[in-house]
Amino acid sequence: MRTRFENQLKDLSRELIEMGSLVESAINGAVDALIKQDAAMARKTIEFDMSIDQKEQDIESMCLKLLLQQQPVARDLRLISAALKMITDMERIGDQAADISEIAIYLSGSPYIKKLETIPQMADEAIMMVSGSINAYIKKDLQIARRIIDSDDIVDRLFVTVKDDLIKMIHEDPENGGQAMDLLMIAKYFERIGDHAVNIAEWVEYSITGVHKNEEIEKRNTLQSRP
Repeated sequence: MRTRFENQLKDLSRELIEMGSLVESAINGAVDALIKQDAAMARKTIEFDMSIDQKEQDIESMCLKLLLQQQPVARDLRLISAALKMITDMERIGDQAADISEIAIYLSGSPYIKKLETIPQMADEAIMMVSGSINAYIKKDLQIARRIIDSDDIVDRLFVTVKDDLIKMIHEDPENGGQAMDLLMIAKYFERIGDHAVNIAEWVEYSITGVHKNEEIEKRNTLQSRP
């Protein structure tokens, strides 16, 4: 019975890796379409969102069957519960990659008001975070998970750089305002992708330690509120 259950957990890990690969492809496609101003590539990337949604449903079904049929306890239960949480964040990352692609289609017909440098850096960091967080789950590696959580500061700093540059361009020439806001929205989506990668890493941490960040905050607030 245990061997069968362990094989099912391996199947779950493989499905998560496949979903992670789809998510990474969606982000890569979105940023490539943006840089190259390739509307056809952007439309193709949007199609990834449907595959990601389907994969989320498949993994959710797999997790629920494991919970109902195997009735796991302790660490195994945390692994499955964490997977259920992770796929929600991964699905949202797919949505945001599709949103970026939609803006890329709109921007494909006009030259950019500035060379895209920082936004591709944000994309690279976001992809690394998503890949790393899933890798941490597969390897059950707490150090990798915590390293991903700390990486969020890098994405946040890059977002501030993009925002400050675009605001400066709007002040210098208000006619840049429309495209500047579109680029700022894209940068915001990449920042959110980083946030979702952090969420995934925090659930990995929970699957290993049994403690989630939100629980720690809640306990701290409870202690502080006591007379």
